[in-house]
Amino acid sequence: MNKASRKGEAIVLLSGGLDSATAAAWALAEGYSVTAISFDYGQRHRIELRAAKDVADDLGITDHVSIAIDL
Repeated sequence: MNKASRKGEAIVLLSGGLDSATAAAWALAEGYSVTAISFDYGQRHRIELRAAKDVADDLGITDHVSIAIDL
């Protein structure tokens, strides 16, 4: 579960990589309620979407949305 919001809400574009995972962890540590958004653009390596889900789960982010887009 997300930390109680002290500062408001934050949206983090979560790819599953180190940079976006760090941004999400920082926002949580600062007291933001985090919504994570990932994009399914038909990437060949589906592991990216799985990694994003795993990061969200590991950080306790319950509001994680995956948006499918057609490129």
